Amino acid sequence: MNLFAQNNVKSPKIRTIIIDAGHGGSDVGARGAYSTEAQITLELALRLDTLLRKEMPDTRIVMTRTTDIYHHVREKANIANNEKGDLFVCIHVNAAPPKKIVTGYKSVPYFKGKGSKRKKYYNKVPIYATSPNPAHGTSTYIWAADRSDEKAQGIIADERYESSAEVMDVPDVNSPEAMIKARLWSQKFFKNSVQLGTLIENEFVNIGRKSLGVLQRNHMGIWVLQATNMPAVLIETGFITDKEEENYLNSETGQIEMTRAMANAIIKYKQAIDGK
Repeated sequence: MNLFAQNNVKSPKIRTIIIDAGHGGSDVGARGAYSTEAQITLELALRLDTLLRKEMPDTRIVMTRTTDIYHHVREKANIANNEKGDLFVCIHVNAAPPKKIVTGYKSVPYFKGKGSKRKKYYNKVPIYATSPNPAHGTSTYIWAADRSDEKAQGIIADERYESSAEVMDVPDVNSPEAMIKARLWSQKFFKNSVQLGTLIENEFVNIGRKSLGVLQRNHMGIWVLQATNMPAVLIETGFITDKEEENYLNSETGQIEMTRAMANAIIKYKQAIDGK
């Protein structure tokens, strides 16, 4: 046995992957014509879990939920952090409000003046109706760069360092040095999140989906990304408010293609990070 070679085998950096099916239970998320976001995300997450367990047997896969139950975003983040995840993958479905369109105009009377000088005038007022929003496509979100301090605070609170030696280097987690180190880890997580997001969107393009790209999110949905002490992405798998995309995400073909694409991206990301 070559002990030198054995001792120089790198231990994997991606040991635990957290899969989060967005919404659930009393929180159904976005609604389509006949399905809900919570239903679709759970189906996709369960399929992705099965694929990754089969193709990455040495990697631990943790689901935040496997049934139709509700977890507050704080609980989701706590699950990921307590399980010491190395990657957080949150699955969602997008939605767009109906479009307001002008279908015509009507004349609305109004009066000016008093007594014998009172005259009737008319205003041309638009008549509105709504139509389905044509928005469609996938996107992968990461936390916005202006939220990096919040991410660093989470990292430092969890003492998220690679080895005990690093903790020894900074014995006081409240020191300025510790905050600097946490910010550096936050930058690394940001870069890795962009890397994974890019791989995911490329895989979606490969199966013929329209990609809206890798985007930074600093509004709804950002909290769980910045509170998880690891690289984190939120995948919008399509628009449930688009008839074709709702049908696709509920179909056997669509779910197989989408989870295959996500699994491919995660596997490529792990190979890149682990140097294999």
